[in-house]
Amino acid sequence: MKVDLSGRTALVTGASRGIGKAIALSLAEAGADIAVNYRRDADAAAETVAEIQAMGRKAKAYSASVENWDEDEAMVAEVLKDFGGIGILVNNAGIASRGQSVADTDPAEMERVVRVHAFGPHYLSKLVIPSMRKEGRGDIIMISSVATLGMAGRGGPYNMGKAAMEALALTLAKEERAYGIRTNIVAPSLTVTEMGKRLTKATTGVDDIHDLDARSPFGRVSTPEDVAAAVTWLVSSANPYANGQKININGGG
Repeated sequence: MKVDLSGRTALVTGASRGIGKAIALSLAEAGADIAVNYRRDADAAAETVAEIQAMGRKAKAYSASVENWDEDEAMVAEVLKDFGGIGILVNNAGIASRGQSVADTDPAEMERVVRVHAFGPHYLSKLVIPSMRKEGRGDIIMISSVATLGMAGRGGPYNMGKAAMEALALTLAKEERAYGIRTNIVAPSLTVTEMGKRLTKATTGVDDIHDLDARSPFGRVSTPEDVAAAVTWLVSSANPYANGQKININGGG
């Protein structure tokens, strides 16, 4: 079944690079117009916008730190003015924690990480839902992590933030289904992104992430496009009924 998202608009957070960019491009390739959120790298966001526009889709970049309510409120108002509606929200923006034990974690770090992963998606969902309810179909996707499967040590802030994000998704799946809104979770494992490369070096001492290919499922580390494929399917008519579900993009573990 060919995925067709023509006539729909997606707001993708953290879409200037990595997984967010791959999701934005995949949704655009399927026909959606894209609001590209970024925090700092305006040039990278502009490149994403240009690639989407080259496909014949409408795209525009919007700067906002997702954990800031005022910036989110202003961004959503601008997107609604520019695009007329938001039928797809992908809460992708994220940051890593520093790998400290709970006893050694700076409280400010814990708050920042949790705010980005949990407060940001809550703020944006709250802001987008009133207009999304009028779309006929709406989709909210939370980009979580397989970290919530194991809750490994030295990842307290990240584990907390992603767990709260997943709790929000499961809550919204029940609250908003009467309005035709599906809320689902996509949880990548280690992925070939700049963050993934830094994490690999910090945790394993391996300089090249592809040195891990041979011991990864299917002989390679996951790519942003693997994650984007799941997102694109979930928000399309190819998915008529999955709601409140989590797909782990980890090759089976």
